[in-house]
Amino acid sequence: MKIRKKIIQIVLVLGWLIWSLPVFAIGDHEGHPGKSAPGSAKTGKHGGYSGNHGGGKGKHGGGHGYGRRKGPPKDIPAHIIERMDKDGTKINLNGSQIGVKGMKILASTPDLKNIVSLALQTNKLGDEGVRILCESDTFQHVEKLSLWGNDVSEKGAKMIAESQNLRNLTELMLTRNKLGDEGIVSLVSSENSKNLLLLDLSANKIGDKGALAIANSPHLSNLKTLDLYNNQITEKGMEALLNSKYLKSLELLVLVRNEINPDKIDDLAKNKTLPNLRRLEMF
Repeated sequence: MKIRKKIIQIVLVLGWLIWSLPVFAIGDHEGHPGKSAPGSAKTGKHGGYSGNHGGGKGKHGGGHGYGRRKGPPKDIPAHIIERMDKDGTKINLNGSQIGVKGMKILASTPDLKNIVSLALQTNKLGDEGVRILCESDTFQHVEKLSLWGNDVSEKGAKMIAESQNLRNLTELMLTRNKLGDEGIVSLVSSENSKNLLLLDLSANKIGDKGALAIANSPHLSNLKTLDLYNNQITEKGMEALLNSKYLKSLELLVLVRNEINPDKIDDLAKNKTLPNLRRLEMF
């Protein structure tokens, strides 16, 4: 009887764990333990983003946590209005899969003229969707822009860099696209980057050329958070970033999952010259 009872208990525990997996599996870009730079604040965790870029405390509660759709909404204009905050300054369309067609509708919606926070994660926009975004004066007041996971290439990055309507950006999230080094060079060479406080370039196949372009950009002097998670940066790129004369405001630098020799990390971190760096996340 004791053995049977024990087996039942084990089965119940396993069942609970399996049921709980979706709750704990937040995403592979969250929860990386961070390594603090020597003499900096306590070690933190690279826990992704809390979602206050995605709509604040409006009727949808903000955040990026909408369930995955199987396709675009049937009534895109109505969906757009539904996802907009009451004050008309924030809209969260993360995961809506509106595509290029939806982007055209979005750009021609008069109610969006005062939008300052635009969250467009995983909407199948591609470079064509970015072109529509960049050419529309509907978005000329946008300060916070998320294009996470939209198959944006170096062409899209160049459009963002050259856009006359995206001059007020303070937060730019381009996570999980395919910008490459050339896309980064275009982006950080642009005056559209001069007001950035947060720049997320995670998973974009960025190597040392891109890292050096960032380190040598005079337009990034206000940048406080730079996320380069899951790229192809080596010790050369890391050293350039840690000793940049332009990244003087940088407080958080994320270099988790790059191609940096673990044996050289401590020496590079100790010799950093960034005056305000509080946290360096490596592992």
